[in-house]
Amino acid sequence: MAQSVIASSPQLLRTLNARTVLEHAWQTRVFTASDVMASVGLTRSTVIGVCDELVDKGWLDELDDAQGTGRKGRPARRYALRERAGVVVGIDAGYDRMSARVADLRGVSLGTAEVRIPARSPNSVDRLADADERRRLALETFDRAMAASGVDRSRVLALTLGVPAPVDDRGRSPEGQSGFWAVMNPDFSRAFEDVAPIVTVENDANLAAIAERATGTGQGRDVGSYISMLVGEGIGSGLMIEGRLVRGRRGGAGEMRFLDYVDGVGSANGLALLARRWALDALAAGEVDARSPLGSVNPQALTESDVAQAAELGDAVARGILDRLAERLARICIVLGDLLDVDRVIVGGDLAESLPAVIAGAALRVAGSGDPTAPELVASRLGGGAVSVGAVEHALSLVRERALVLEPGARTTAEPAPV
Repeated sequence: MAQSVIASSPQLLRTLNARTVLEHAWQTRVFTASDVMASVGLTRSTVIGVCDELVDKGWLDELDDAQGTGRKGRPARRYALRERAGVVVGIDAGYDRMSARVADLRGVSLGTAEVRIPARSPNSVDRLADADERRRLALETFDRAMAASGVDRSRVLALTLGVPAPVDDRGRSPEGQSGFWAVMNPDFSRAFEDVAPIVTVENDANLAAIAERATGTGQGRDVGSYISMLVGEGIGSGLMIEGRLVRGRRGGAGEMRFLDYVDGVGSANGLALLARRWALDALAAGEVDARSPLGSVNPQALTESDVAQAAELGDAVARGILDRLAERLARICIVLGDLLDVDRVIVGGDLAESLPAVIAGAALRVAGSGDPTAPELVASRLGGGAVSVGAVEHALSLVRERALVLEPGARTTAEPAPV
C-alpha cells in the first residue's frame, strides 16, 4: 500500500501544480513563469513544464515573445488562458420565457437567444407549457444561442440551467406544488445530457444570487449576506449567507411557501400576478371609473405594467394596488430579516422592470420600520439577464473545478489568435 501511494505521488503533485498554474491563468491575462513563481512559489522549471503541458492540452496559449517590453536578455515566455478553448452555456428556463447565453472561458458573452412561452390565458395562472413543450423550447433556445455565437456545439464544456423550482444535487425537483415543480423542471438533466460533459440544473433564484456577487453591477458585491429575490408570477429567493450560497438538503432553502402563514401576506403569489388579479377584481366590482386610466384598459389584455402606468397617471385604484403591493413586499423583507439577519434584500425579476415604484415604496417602509434586523431593500440592476448570467458563472466554476479531466478544443482558423 505504501509503495502504491509513493508511486502515485509524482502524478498527484503534477496534477496539483497544473491546477495551481491554471488557476493563476484564470486570474490574470498574460503571465510569465516569473509571475507564477512570485504568486504561488513553484520553481521555474516546474512552471515551464506545467505550462508546456497545459499548452499541449489546449488550456493555454504561448504568446509571441516579449520583445519591446523593456526587458534585457532573452525574452520571457509568455502565456495566456486560451479563452476560446471551449464555451459554457447558461439557460434561464423561466415560467413564461426562456433565454440562453453562450460565453467564453472568461465569461464574455458570445451569443444569446430568447424564446417566449405562449400564454394560454394572459390573466390566468394557467400559462404553462407542458413538460414536453418545455424540453423542446429549452433545446430550441440553446440551439439559437449557439447559432448566434457562431461556435460549434461540440465546444461546449459545461451547461447550467436555471428553473423556478427547488433542485437537489442530482438536478431533480421534488414532488409537490400540484405538479408545478415537475413541469418547471421536466428532467432537464436528461434532456441535455448529450450536450456537454458537465450539465447541471439549479434553482433560478440561486443563480441570480450568484450573478449579484459575480458581476460588476451586482448589488451583492459589497455585503457579506444578502437575499436575491425574484418576484414576478411567484416569489423565489437565493440565500447568500456570509459569502456562501445556502441550498438546503433538497435545494429548497430559498422557497417561500412559509409566506402562507405570515399575516398580511398569506401566499407566495408573485406581485406581478397580484397586480393583475387585484386590478381585474376592482374592474369586475365596478370600483374603477370607466374614464380613468385603469378603466380604459382592455381587461382581456391587462398587464401589471398597465397598472403601474395608470398609477403614474394618477389613477386612485391603481395607486392603491401599488401601495398594497409595497406593504406586502416590505412585510416579506422584514420577516426575512428577522429570520436570517442579512444585510440586504435584492429584488429582481419582472417586478424590478414593470413595478419599480413598488420596490421603492417597500424600501421606504422597511427603512422606517424600526426593526433592528430590517435589511436594506434595493432593486437589482441586472435586468432580465440575471439568471442566465448566474448560470454562466456557475458553469464556469464547474469548468475551473474539473478542468484537468476535460478536453478543450483546439483553436480553429476562424478564432482570433492571441496577442
